[in-house]
Formats: sequence, C-alpha cells, structure tokens
Amino acid sequence: MIICAGNNETFSFATPTGVGLIETAMNLTRLCLFDKPEFLLFVGTAGSYGEKKIFDIVESKTAANIELTFLSNDAYTPLDNVVTTNTTNKKDIVVNSSNYISTNEALCKNFLKLGVGIENMEFFSVLRIAQEFNIPAGGVFCITNYTNKNAHEDFLTNHDKAKELLSLHVNKRIKELTTK
Repeated sequence: MIICAGNNETFSFATPTGVGLIETAMNLTRLCLFDKPEFLLFVGTAGSYGEKKIFDIVESKTAANIELTFLSNDAYTPLDNVVTTNTTNKKDIVVNSSNYISTNEALCKNFLKLGVGIENMEFFSVLRIAQEFNIPAGGVFCITNYTNKNAHEDFLTNHDKAKELLSLHVNKRIKELTTK
C-alpha cells in the first residue's frame, strides 16, 4: 500500500492518511485494522537539515521524533523516539518527525551530529504503526526546503516540482519491481 499525507500533498497512486503525527497515526491505524497491507510505502516531501539538496530523492526506513527543545537540553523523553523497519546493515538517513516545521538553522545543524538528515511531519507515525502491526515499511521523500527562516516559502515554491519528481521516482520503481 502506498500512502501520503494528504491536503495539498496527494498522489494519484497513494492513499492520504492525514497531516502530522496524530492524523497519520489515527487514520493509518484504521486502515491497517480493516485491510492490513503487506507493505507500507510513504511518499512525501521533506526539509533538509543541510546535507541533502533541494529536489534530492531520499529513501529511508528509519524515523525519529526529536523536538528542538531536546537539542538545547530543555527537554527529555522517557519514550523510545527512534523506530526502524530496516532489517539490513545498510545505513539509513534518519527522518525526524514533529508537528512543527523547523526554522532555526543553527540549532538544526545539531540534528546532523545525531545522524538525523531530514524532517517530514508524518514518517515517525507511519513507521510506528507499521511496527505495531508487524508490516514492513519505508518512505520516499523529495527535499523541498532547508530548515531555516525561509522554510515555508521555499516549500511552497518547490512543492509542485517535488511532487512531480516523487511521482516519476515511485512509478519508475514500481515498473522496475513489476518487470523482474
């Protein structure tokens, strides 16, 4: 099953699950309860903490839920805040998820020190639900912006092209899989 966030981030080949951690968790749980998929592939856009460039395509099976206050030692969590469905030894780019878009470029550089490369609002929920239902899962992302003060404007400027690039990438991968 191929899924996406929804609202203005939809694809003809994907089922929308909602924007952010909560909507995604609720709606994806409902989908899995009624028709458990064999595999979940999340398709969406992401912001880069600095290493990935605009319009790069990133695939990952690892997500985190780390808030900016953690980076400044102003918060902690007793919860497991990293989840992965990666069963290989291949190193994944960790995708951070929060209900907020990061705009503090200096603070966000600390994510790179933790091995976290990009952010997407939904992916942590996707992998956590997949883990709960024992479903293999992954994500494909196209970078639309850097996590800085221009994040929202850059996202809006680059969103349509990013969706087009994601569609091309996913359709190419589907074709590769079906011709093997």
